[in-house]
Amino acid sequence: MPEQRHPDSSADAADRAAAPRFGVLGPVRAWRGAEQLPTGSPQQRALLAALLLREGRTATAAELIDALWGQEPPSRALAALRTYASRLRKILGAGVLVSESGGYAVRGLREGALDLATARELAARAEKARGAGDPRRAREALGRALALWDGETLAGVPGPYAQAQRVRLEEWRLQLLESRLDMDLEQGCHAEAVSELTALTAAHPLRERLRELLMLALYRSGRQAEALAVYADTRRLLADELGVDPGPVLGELQQRILRADPALAEPSSPASEPAPAPVRPAQLPATVPDFTGRTASVSELGAVLASAEGRVMAVSALAGIGGVGKTTLAVHVAHRARAAFPDGQLYVDLQGAGPRAAEPETVLGSFLRALGTPDSAVPDSLEERAALYRSVLDGRRVLVLLDNARDAAQVRPLLPGADGCAALVTSRVRMVGLAGAHLVDLDVMSPDEALSLFTRIVGEERVAAEREAALDVVAACGFLPLAIRIAASRLAARRTWTVSVLAAKLADERRRLDELQAGDLAVKATFELGYGALEPAQARAFRLLGLADGPDISLAAAAAVLDLAAEDTEDLLESLVDTSLLESAAPGRYRYHDLVRLYARACAERDERPPGERAAAMSRLLDFYLATAARVYAIERPGDRLVDHLCATTHPGAVLADRDRARDWLYTEAHCLLAFARQCAERPGALPRAVDLLWAAVDISESGANSKEYEATARTLREAARRVGVERVEARALMTLSHAHLDSGRFDLADEEAEQAIALAHRAGDLLPVCWAHNARGVIALYQGRNADGEQHLTEGARHFRTLADRPGEASALCNLSRIHLATGRTDSAVSLAREGMEIYDAMGNSLRGANGRYALGMALTQSGRLAPAAERLTEALEVFRDSRQRLWEGMTLFRLAEVDIAAHRYAQAAANAEMALTVLRGIGGQWRRGNVLTVLGHALTAVGHTGRARVCWEEAVGIYDDLDAPEAAAVRLLLAPVRAA
Repeated sequence: MPEQRHPDSSADAADRAAAPRFGVLGPVRAWRGAEQLPTGSPQQRALLAALLLREGRTATAAELIDALWGQEPPSRALAALRTYASRLRKILGAGVLVSESGGYAVRGLREGALDLATARELAARAEKARGAGDPRRAREALGRALALWDGETLAGVPGPYAQAQRVRLEEWRLQLLESRLDMDLEQGCHAEAVSELTALTAAHPLRERLRELLMLALYRSGRQAEALAVYADTRRLLADELGVDPGPVLGELQQRILRADPALAEPSSPASEPAPAPVRPAQLPATVPDFTGRTASVSELGAVLASAEGRVMAVSALAGIGGVGKTTLAVHVAHRARAAFPDGQLYVDLQGAGPRAAEPETVLGSFLRALGTPDSAVPDSLEERAALYRSVLDGRRVLVLLDNARDAAQVRPLLPGADGCAALVTSRVRMVGLAGAHLVDLDVMSPDEALSLFTRIVGEERVAAEREAALDVVAACGFLPLAIRIAASRLAARRTWTVSVLAAKLADERRRLDELQAGDLAVKATFELGYGALEPAQARAFRLLGLADGPDISLAAAAAVLDLAAEDTEDLLESLVDTSLLESAAPGRYRYHDLVRLYARACAERDERPPGERAAAMSRLLDFYLATAARVYAIERPGDRLVDHLCATTHPGAVLADRDRARDWLYTEAHCLLAFARQCAERPGALPRAVDLLWAAVDISESGANSKEYEATARTLREAARRVGVERVEARALMTLSHAHLDSGRFDLADEEAEQAIALAHRAGDLLPVCWAHNARGVIALYQGRNADGEQHLTEGARHFRTLADRPGEASALCNLSRIHLATGRTDSAVSLAREGMEIYDAMGNSLRGANGRYALGMALTQSGRLAPAAERLTEALEVFRDSRQRLWEGMTLFRLAEVDIAAHRYAQAAANAEMALTVLRGIGGQWRRGNVLTVLGHALTAVGHTGRARVCWEEAVGIYDDLDAPEAAAVRLLLAPVRAA
């Protein structure tokens, strides 16, 4: 029950601690402080419940006798009633249960002392918040109210009064639940609601409001056929049970779904909720306070943006060479136009000038989240994200600034396409392929504009005294705004310099890389000004930190690159931030602008001495990543021998105190780690460690996070290893790629890679890939129904693991072998093998892989009919997988729990677990696994009378299996035949 807090005196606080609290929304219970009080026999609890439900009003003895025993009370009912009251009085303390006018009452209950009263208060608060247009707060209050129920109301309490109140309160609970689910759908949580509504409609099949909500949730989840099947199931059920048709509300919803009514795709009252901060994005970077010139361009672009109202979309594409001030101008114009776009402004740096431009799919995900779309509702494919993005922007007036675009193809999916929206694009190339765009070519500044900008930064007094020198400076900068700004900022920060001193420095060709000209060389020359002012340690850091690919770099990784202590590294990096040559992406993380990174690399090639220091810096970073990833692997998998067989490193890696920090490091560094591993494919000497790094970071693939990037990296390294021709490295690279294919459900490819890995590893004398490749091939054979092959591979894998004294590896092979035994009817040995594997994991403290052991044991126990322990093992596994962010195995465990539920005839719960599995596995695991979950979901839905939805699920499963040429298709067709006939 919620704890109430008031600024009372210590005496009042003591009184509250001594006053009892009560619960009726579940078993009838009483507490004093943290101590639960005994409430006696069922009849005694019935008396307490009858008094509590009167909430302070007096009940006569006759009323209480009737409540406890109904029409046939025992002969000594009054004496028994008095005995129960006396016992309760002693338990509850003086002044709580009082005798009055021949009856009894419970008095003096403080606020929050009865869970029912608290639930009513929260429900009233929710209704008030919803009426005030704050559904988020209303939903939160209803959630708190519903959380007060702890099982069946008045559980175990006998008597007609308790039964009547039980029915009344259960009806009220369902009404609250329907209201909360309605708000879930209003706020876009339709995918999450499907699982809960599936279970609820199975438990309350005649409740049409729940069916209505389920139809709407399914429709908004893109499952129109299932939504219509719910109506058909409901109509058949009502006809069979009551001889009536569904009500008009349900019938109207069916017709709207058939018409694909656009209004159904959106929440019924989206405008009623105060928008949280992310829904109205304001992402524009700060405009520079000393923006100068560009009057004609500002006017031209402003007019285009102002014309967005009443047009499908206004697009301006601003092109020019690097450093010409495209971003500065675009941001300035965007800020001036903000009032015309009251629904927000989106911004992204598309990094088109770098080697790896931002992917439109990734950008759309970021935009959708900024516009208020929950993570769970963001689709996987580029096409689906682009369509949802346009739908979200429909009816809004939003300005989108797409900075530093690579080409028109990168930009097209990011355009809003909605009336009243506008897009402003900057790029080094003209967007001639962008249909309907207003193209603007931005040239260098005029001499007057350039001098004006220089003067605003340096100061009127200093420039006026040396006007000719100032003109020399801006001319040397090629009239490029970025070069002028860097030069002027240096001068402004050095009060002892004159303008002539700066002009003389710029006149020195050796300090400018080349004479300042329009084009990329001009950009490099402006960076040279800042770079030339650095101290040697700063310059070395600037050069070396630009070598590694990746969106940014952590302080710990930078320290490894520079071979310095973290404190000294931080001082250097922060000083580079002050010079604007480096950006602080977040506390402890740093990044280059893409052009600055290219310039830094050019400096490293030109200036780093000895030349081998570049390779040494990259080697130190690779060692850092490999050592740290190995430490994460070892923390997650105690006793696993993989870390003993990885390449040796000279850097110790990051210090990770516990599992949480280890996981945080791996997922935070995933983009940088994978980008750097791909970069190492170009360096044969680094390739063995890069491959081992990818193997040690395998959780990135198994978690479902960055799985596509992991697979791409594995493919790049495999191809590089093949070119180099080192069998040991190629075998390990093949193993990582096989693992990625296995996780994504491409079993034939995974098997081919693993088969090649075995042959190469045998020739190289590297037993570790042999073990894991046999293990993988055994699992693949199991999935494909080749049980004899699977048993041979797994037996061989277990033997090799024993040779290496790799107990966790052996446990993995045993758990997988258990599943082969299950598939071939050897249930007892399957249980024994899975238990043996689990016990090995447990003995070594390997909780993550111990969850895999529990998964295998849960499956074996399910097939042996021991359903309660099966559910326990699988639930234990589920908790670990969730805690470890292993989405693939979280989803598969939910699927296995659904199988247990079906075997135990808990069909509504089975449907709920299968629905949750589909949600978790969205975008990961491959289509074959999705087909398996859909098959089980169909079984559960059939059992609860939702045969129409079951048919839709099974038809989708058959389509999946047919596409994969999987043997499961035949069995599902047999399930479909009677359903279609009905």
